[in-house]
Amino acid sequence: MPDVQQLRRKYSDWLLTLLTALLVLMVFVFAPLQAQGFYAFQGFAIAGLLGVIGAAMIISPNPVALSLMCVAFAANVAVFVLRLFHPPWPYNLHLLAGAWLIISITLGAIVAGAVFRRGRVTYHRIVGAVLLYLLAAVGFAALLAFVGLSIPGAFKGIAFEDNAALASEIFYLSFATLTTTGYGDIVPVHPLARSLCNIEAVVGQLYPATLLARLVTLELRGR
Repeated sequence: MPDVQQLRRKYSDWLLTLLTALLVLMVFVFAPLQAQGFYAFQGFAIAGLLGVIGAAMIISPNPVALSLMCVAFAANVAVFVLRLFHPPWPYNLHLLAGAWLIISITLGAIVAGAVFRRGRVTYHRIVGAVLLYLLAAVGFAALLAFVGLSIPGAFKGIAFEDNAALASEIFYLSFATLTTTGYGDIVPVHPLARSLCNIEAVVGQLYPATLLARLVTLELRGR
C-alpha cells in the first residue's frame, strides 16, 4: 500500500504528538468529566480511541498490533453498549481493564519503536517519549484495577464498583504512584497491591533518567 507507506514516512513523527494529545484528553479530561456525571464523554473517549488506532496503523504496519488494538476497541464499545441498554454486567470492569492493558502494551511497543529508532531526535520523538511515560501509568492502572477487583479491600479509599468515577480514581492512583506523590487518600493495604505500587514507583523514577540518556545518545549519533 504505497499511500500508507508515504503517510508513514511523512507523518510518523507528527503522529506521536497527536497520540499524546489524544491520550491526555482521554485520561485528564474525559475521565474526570465522566466522573462528574457527564456520561456522554465516554462516547468521546471511544472516538478518541478510534483516532489512536488510526494513528497507530500509520506509524506501524504490524498486523498483530493492529489486531490487538481492534480487539481492545471492540471491548470498549461492547461495555459502552451494555451500560446503555442492559443491567450492570459483573465483568464490565474486568473487560475494560483487560482492554486498556492491551492498549497500553501494544501502543507502547509501537511508540517505543518510533521514539528510539536511529536518526535525528525531533521534537515529536521527545513528545513520544512522554507518551510512553503516560502509557506506563495507564498500564499500571489496569493492573491495579485487576488487583482491586480480585482482592476485596486491597486498597483503602477506593471502591472497585462499576460507576462513572472509577476510571478517574484509578488513573489518579496510578499517576500518584508513578510520580511518587503519595497523597495518602488512597492506600494499598494488601501485600500484592503494595508490591505492584512499589514496582510502579521504581519505574517512574528510573524511566526519565534512562530515557534522557538514550535520547542524548541517539541525537549524537544522528549528528
